[in-house]
Amino acid sequence: MADKKKRRRTESDADPESDPLPFKSKLKPDSVILQSLKALAAEYAPSTSSSAAKPLTLSDLFLSDACREVTDLPLSSVQSAIESLVLNLTHSILSGQGFSFSVPSRSSANQLYVPELDRIVLKDKSSLRPYANVSTVRKTTITARILQLIHQLCLKNIHVTKRDLFYTDVKLFQDQTQSDTVLDDVSCILGCTRSSLNVIAAEKGVVVGRLIFSDNGDMIDCTKMGMGGKAIPPNIDRVGDMQSDALFILLVEKDAAYIRLAEDRFYNRFPCIIVTAKGQPDVATRLFLRKMKMELNLPVLALVDSDPYGLKILSVYGCGSKNMSYDSANLTTPDIKWLGIRPSDLDKYNIPEQCRLPMTELDIKTGKDLLEEDFVKKNPGWVEELNLMVKTKQKAEIQALSSFGFQYLSEVYLPLKLQQRDWL
Repeated sequence: MADKKKRRRTESDADPESDPLPFKSKLKPDSVILQSLKALAAEYAPSTSSSAAKPLTLSDLFLSDACREVTDLPLSSVQSAIESLVLNLTHSILSGQGFSFSVPSRSSANQLYVPELDRIVLKDKSSLRPYANVSTVRKTTITARILQLIHQLCLKNIHVTKRDLFYTDVKLFQDQTQSDTVLDDVSCILGCTRSSLNVIAAEKGVVVGRLIFSDNGDMIDCTKMGMGGKAIPPNIDRVGDMQSDALFILLVEKDAAYIRLAEDRFYNRFPCIIVTAKGQPDVATRLFLRKMKMELNLPVLALVDSDPYGLKILSVYGCGSKNMSYDSANLTTPDIKWLGIRPSDLDKYNIPEQCRLPMTELDIKTGKDLLEEDFVKKNPGWVEELNLMVKTKQKAEIQALSSFGFQYLSEVYLPLKLQQRDWL
């Protein structure tokens, strides 16, 4: 009996929850960390100098002729562009030449990373999509149908979701990925952002913390949105009048980590705005993040999984996606810092072996492919971390920190990272 009690006591003593939180003793008082964060925020404050540098553009680099970029257009301009395009097609048909669309190529070969802009842009190569060709007739028909539907939206001045657009002609589109792809093609053809077409994606991203903004005229206080936060409006035109006393923006990859931070009200302990797209970045969240960064002049710190896909997600926010490189000027947020979880953190914070996952062959290939990307090569810190990941063949999710306690992320890991200014 005594042995059983002794065994129970030993098992209880070995429980990690009963041990002091690892590295918590290294934490300085919150007031000290806050002073450091205030100094960081001051670095991003707008300069009062008249010589403050304006963001570089393709024109500044003499690349406007070699690369293609879209702009925000009012509905009347989108309508006029569609009508002019159709008029040209009609002339072509009446002259006996048939018709075809000149579609900018969005293939990998037509992408260019511009280091001075730190984002991916689309080069100027185009291809013809003729109607009188067996291999392209269906896609040409879909393109014409999408243009017709967008024209209707312009006339009615309404918004629809991509799903709505798909269901207007299911038999023609067959699969939503096909209508979505052609929708991006149409943006390129017309030279406008996808938002200008009044086609939006369903709400996905959420935001919580020290932010007040107007959503279609209604004032939203994101400190009073509960644990779930405020859904990011799919139409960025509805968002305005942003106000904040935050010291930084915390960009979180996963919904689980976001909920932990929201429930612990991390944004009250360290004034910040917490935002997530719950995985892959959607257009609305990317637009919203950029708007916050540019209007509030705050640093953006990113918390992603320690795997190649976490870094890819971070790069989409910062440098843009190849699929939507034609709109990278509007969708990218410059100067995002990689806060964690980084491969070097696994040993630095003694993440238990049982919480580390072996990388698959696909993971390793993705990591090696990332090492060949120009936007990764530009940052030596990223290269070092990726090389370590590929060498150790280990990955870990943000939730691996829960092995030290469910609140370890908000109570120790993030405060220590902020205290040490440990980001890349």
